[in-house]
Amino acid sequence: MTDHAPPTGIFLLAYGTPESLDDVEPYFTHIRGGRTPSPEAVANLRERYRLVGGRTPLKDLTFAVADRLQARLDAQSPGRYRVYVGMKHWHPFIAETVPRIARDGVREVVALVLAPHYSRMSVGGYRKYLDEANGALPQPLQVTFIERWHDDPGFRRLIADRITEARVTLPPDLRNEALVLFSAHSLPERILSWNDPYPDELRESASGIAALLGLTDWRLCYQSAGMTGEPWLGPDILDYLEELHNEGVRAVISAPFGFVADHLEVLWDIDHEAQEKAAELGMTLRRIRMPNADDEFVDVLVALLRAALGKRL
Repeated sequence: MTDHAPPTGIFLLAYGTPESLDDVEPYFTHIRGGRTPSPEAVANLRERYRLVGGRTPLKDLTFAVADRLQARLDAQSPGRYRVYVGMKHWHPFIAETVPRIARDGVREVVALVLAPHYSRMSVGGYRKYLDEANGALPQPLQVTFIERWHDDPGFRRLIADRITEARVTLPPDLRNEALVLFSAHSLPERILSWNDPYPDELRESASGIAALLGLTDWRLCYQSAGMTGEPWLGPDILDYLEELHNEGVRAVISAPFGFVADHLEVLWDIDHEAQEKAAELGMTLRRIRMPNADDEFVDVLVALLRAALGKRL
């Protein structure tokens, strides 16, 4: 690469989050493909955001990841890479960011969704938005899309280390017997008719992390299912906590490894709903610290980019 060659774009893609309670309805409408949710559904979601402080730090954390990744890349190859952020369901939307990347003179982009496990419904949706925005450019970008990274050794080690860290916070008499409960966002059961790899990737990922820890007993469940009237993947974490209680489990380490940052599905669904359910059952629940914008997570992203870019990084 010469000094005059344009930088390579690194495009981090995240879900998006409303930045105020007034944003909840338009955010929810975008998630629903433009269909306005019922007033009751909006009120319910607004209340959950209110109870976690009115907003979540997802956007701030995503931009913090971008800043730290940019600093890391600049230290290795000054001026060679430029990091961007695009959101699936809120500003800055993917469709808003792609033209800006092109205006900056970037011609080649590596896109990375900040979610480890692939589903056509989830990660595939990011790719659809990106392809549509890119196709609308007079000169489309050359895009390398990292579809999945559930099997990345650095990611698995990071989650394993966070599980070990959470175990130490338990009372001494519960540390050795605490069961690790992996969870990820549920999706409609109809994905199974597509032979979607999502459930298999979750099991493979959880199994690999458990192997690093030498766990012989661990469990996988789902959380945060939508209220759409159709069946969603289960078991749901709240129901499953009851099952574990009936098995005699006294302590659980919650590892919501389908997510990488503190947002509503973690701050409300785990820290409030699952914690309350565990307390009702007389169980102790500890959640792992999320990757957020920690240096260990940036290490994972650098390794993923290096694999995608080869010797250029």
